[in-house]
Order: sequence, then C-alpha cells, then structure tokens
Amino acid sequence: MPNQIIAALGGLLALFAFAAPAQAYWEYGHESVARIAWLQMRPDSRARVAALLRQGRLLETPGCPVATLEQASVWADCIKPLGDRFAYAYSWHYQNVDVCKPFDLKSACKDGNCVSAQIERNARLLADRQVPVRERLMALAFLTHFVGDLHQPMHAGDHADLGGNKVAATYGIIAGRTNLHSIWDGWLAERAISTPPGGPAELLAQVSAADRERIAGGSVEDWSREMWAKARDLAYQTLVGDPCGAGPVERPVMDEAKVRALIPEVRQDVVEGGIRLARLIDDALGPEARAPGQKR
Repeated sequence: MPNQIIAALGGLLALFAFAAPAQAYWEYGHESVARIAWLQMRPDSRARVAALLRQGRLLETPGCPVATLEQASVWADCIKPLGDRFAYAYSWHYQNVDVCKPFDLKSACKDGNCVSAQIERNARLLADRQVPVRERLMALAFLTHFVGDLHQPMHAGDHADLGGNKVAATYGIIAGRTNLHSIWDGWLAERAISTPPGGPAELLAQVSAADRERIAGGSVEDWSREMWAKARDLAYQTLVGDPCGAGPVERPVMDEAKVRALIPEVRQDVVEGGIRLARLIDDALGPEARAPGQKR
C-alpha cells in the first residue's frame, strides 16, 4: 500500500478517535436529563443557574468542570477518583430498596445516605441564600446528578445484588463484564435517547404542557416509589423474570426485541427526570426559595 494511503488512513482513524465521545454512555443519560431541565425551567432560573456555574473555579476541581448544566450533571461521578476528598458522597448515588418487600424508603436511607435524601438536602442548600456560593454551586451539581440517578430504575430498586450489579447479563453481543445495572445505566439508555426522534429537545417536545405539569407533581418519595416499581416490574422482569425467584440458570440476554420494547419506558424516565429537576431548581431559585416539602 502506498505510503500516502497509509498516512491518509492513519489520519482518518485519528480523526474518528478524537471525534468520538470521551464520556461513557451513562453520562449521556445524565447530560440529557440536565438538558431537558434547562429547556424546561423558567428563564429567570436559567439566568441564576448560569450565574452559579460561572463560579465553577470555587469547587477547585479543574479536571471536573461545571461550565454548563450538562457538565455539572456528571460532576458527582467525575470527582470519584479524587478519593478521600469526596468519599463521603459514595452512597448518595443510589438507594437499595428491596423490590421483594413492601416499599420502605426509610430503612434504605439511614442517616440520609441515599439518593432521595440527598436530592432533598441539596435542594434545600440550593434554596438557602445564606449558604456560601461554593456550597450552593456544589449543591446544584449534586442535585442535577442525583435526580438523574434516581430516574435510572436500578439506582432505586435492589434485591441484595447492588442494584443489579451482581446480575450477570448480556446486551446483544456485548457480554464479558456486562450486568443488569450497566445495561440500564449505559447501553440501553444510550440507545433509547438516541432513537429518532432523539435527543433531549425532541424528547421534551413530545410531552404536552398538561403532562409536564403532571410529571412535575408529587414528592421525591413519590418519584422513588415509581422508580422502585419500574426496577421490579421492568428492569428485573424483562431480563431475569421474577427477581424474587430462583434466578436464571443461564446468563440472560437483552436481545433486540426486549430493547425495542423498553425504549419508550427509558425515554419516559429521562424526560421525567429532566422535568422534575427543572421543578426543583425553579422552586429553589424562585422568589420564594422553596425547598422540598414546603407547600407550593
């Protein structure tokens, strides 16, 4: 092969390597929830969010920028390699509510160390004008990420398997270390969000004003119960059948038929997460500085 052709192919491969997203698939889900929230929230809230994000240097995490709400949505994952500095937040990303017992959020959230409790805590911090800017910015980043986490069912339901992380599974031809949790975190979410009409703006555009108002209603506990039920009735049932039974004999496969059946459900989860995040931010940054639990 002539040297010129080899050089051209090398350049083309390098172009694709750098053009490909550097972020993992599950970050696409968080960023989509954040973008939907940005589009859904009031203009005055967007202005206040932008003002907070401009203070990103205060977090002193230059490798984990928060210049946009989409970047802020993955900040809580980005800081995990920083070790002891943010180790306290490890258990804030999920809640192990057993899908084989009656819904019990309280026992899964001891001392506030679960995703729903931290959604409420960070919304309160964001709403409190007496809290230093650095803390309110951190609260905004945590809040944005945790609302996304809650709306991935395997962060809300569990059966002594680390939210499906111990349930080995295959996604199409992707096997290896794939499991039930990672399928919902990444492969399935990426497929669902990008399926035409795809992307955050298109997903939101398909939801009527009346439905947006309905989705935004309820409490964080209500949303937790919804996602816990989806973990049981959709995530587990689709792949392993009865999560409370003996379990599959062979490694289960998420095939194309199952993926297609789940795409509308996953898209709905993402939209609901974005709309609910917008409500929490609107409440916190509005004139009444309303925190979760306060009368609307």
